[in-house]
Amino acid sequence: MHDHSDDRTGLDPHGHGHHGHAHIPEVGAGNERRMALAAALTGSFMLVEAAGGVIAGSLALLADAGHMLTDFAALLLAWFAFRVARRPADWKRTYGFDRFSVLVAFVNGLSLFVIALLIVWEAVQRLQEPVPVLGGPMLVIAVAGLAVNLVVFRVLQGADRDNLNVRGAALHVLGDLLGSVAAIAAAVIILLTGWMLADPLLSVLVVLLILRSAWYVVRESGRILLEAAPRGFDTRAVARDLKTIEGVEDVHHLHAWSITEKRRMMTLHARIAPAFAAGALTAAIKARLQERFGIVHATVEIEHEACADAPARRAPGAPSAGPAD
Repeated sequence: MHDHSDDRTGLDPHGHGHHGHAHIPEVGAGNERRMALAAALTGSFMLVEAAGGVIAGSLALLADAGHMLTDFAALLLAWFAFRVARRPADWKRTYGFDRFSVLVAFVNGLSLFVIALLIVWEAVQRLQEPVPVLGGPMLVIAVAGLAVNLVVFRVLQGADRDNLNVRGAALHVLGDLLGSVAAIAAAVIILLTGWMLADPLLSVLVVLLILRSAWYVVRESGRILLEAAPRGFDTRAVARDLKTIEGVEDVHHLHAWSITEKRRMMTLHARIAPAFAAGALTAAIKARLQERFGIVHATVEIEHEACADAPARRAPGAPSAGPAD
């Protein structure tokens, strides 16, 4: 006997749709407006900083402008992702469009690695052949950049910090903040000592900040795209916990993944004692998953006998269901 309460289709067993209404708050208008404002501020000053870097001959400013370019792209794509994620699920995309924001975060993270490599290449060239840098203009632009980054960071602090796009954008901006500090330090050193190598050396520090942000964003978004278990989520512990429910004899074929960092999903098979009603135990399992593990969407297949997916139960020539869990 099987009881398929399948949330993968976006419908619960009582006929209530899940994907038409439950996930809009995650991509609310507040996040969207803040992303748009942050992108506008970042993009505008990025042009000023790049021009200043060329005029002053400062690689540190150009490195920070390059970082701001990726931030601008990240913020713009995040804003676009929030707009796309508003669209409801349909028969082709039963999970809706929430994961588009995760894909955007992954692409943004990869772009940071490219920018970092370009900055390192130019820094190596300048260490071999130092280039004169105008410390005065560099200092003025770096201070202005610090002020803009502080405003942008403040704007993002009011957004949803649990959202991967928001967290990634905030890390980008934090890297810009520290990059501006590095550019200020390089300008001061050049003005006081005339040591031009401070510029490329501190630009490498900016690169390290970029790589740190890039690794975080790629790691977290890649984890979701690969449908790994949510961070800190142990499927073995879940199975042990569910078996403490009276009437549940075994839990297997348990899979957990995320659509976004907030939308945890799970499927599992539960073998129950014959004397217990399938509907009641299905409800008990789902309630336990929600209360203790934050799983709102679960597909629970109830079994009274051997698992239908076991090799011995499949018809000859039937495709394998994959390794048992």
